[in-house]
Amino acid sequence: MTETNKNVLVDQQTVEKKLSGRLTTNKVNKWAFFACTMVGLLVLAALLIDTLIKGAGHLTPSFFTNFSSSTPSMAGIKGAFIGTIWLMVTIIPITITLGVGTAIYLEEYAKENALTNFIKVSISNLAGVPSVVFGLLGLTIFVRGMGIDSIALGNSVLAAALTMSLLILPVIIVASQEAIRSVPSSVKEASYGLGANKWQTIRRVVLPAAIPGILTGFILALSRALGETAPLILIGIPTILLQLPSTIFDQFQALPMSIYSWTKLPQEEFQNVASAGIIVLLVILLLMNAIAIFLRNKYSKKY
Repeated sequence: MTETNKNVLVDQQTVEKKLSGRLTTNKVNKWAFFACTMVGLLVLAALLIDTLIKGAGHLTPSFFTNFSSSTPSMAGIKGAFIGTIWLMVTIIPITITLGVGTAIYLEEYAKENALTNFIKVSISNLAGVPSVVFGLLGLTIFVRGMGIDSIALGNSVLAAALTMSLLILPVIIVASQEAIRSVPSSVKEASYGLGANKWQTIRRVVLPAAIPGILTGFILALSRALGETAPLILIGIPTILLQLPSTIFDQFQALPMSIYSWTKLPQEEFQNVASAGIIVLLVILLLMNAIAIFLRNKYSKKY
């Protein structure tokens, strides 16, 4: 065997040895990540099964038609369910208008400078701020009106919706920016080439193409808002209210607050009532996520 062949053989053995080590490392990492995933899934499954076992017995027609009560068998979610719908319907136009409008301005109109970059970084950082901070901000600005009685909204539907909007706006803005940024520049240039102005291009080309990402981010952010409790506690949303709101300026109940209230009570039966409320809230959130997936797939195929 010549010297060249020996060197080739040595190099081949070295490569095979290194490759074998990498394959072993890859397998170890693969099973480690799989184990981490399974731990999370098992914990989630255990929580869901426990919640279903405890709460399934309380999912009766009276549970949906009764107001809150100090008696577990009479407690229901009528006020909390309707109040949550009011909250959701009020949040939607506020966040869609402000969130998508801000994203359009930052991506299509704002000049690239230090101020614009600072605003973008600040919005991204706000997405990680604890919800308690937004609750304190909403309490100061919307509920108490910064000490001005004429603009104080109290613990109304509108005050809660504005507070929750502050909470999820950073998420919606960032998701909308990414969706708008993903539209190819060649599509915009083609629109300009056909004689369209900037706003016509945004309205007829950019936004339709960005709708899947915008809707997905919006619905997931709205799901987060409907499941938050800390801001509602801070702005003083009542846990028991034997009436339904008729306007956005009325007091209301919310499902997270009712669940929070029931879990604090010492009677064991109320823990089962809270589990039933959790099931209803989970169904609402799952339906919203399913709608997000459906709309994303629909518009992705269309555009």
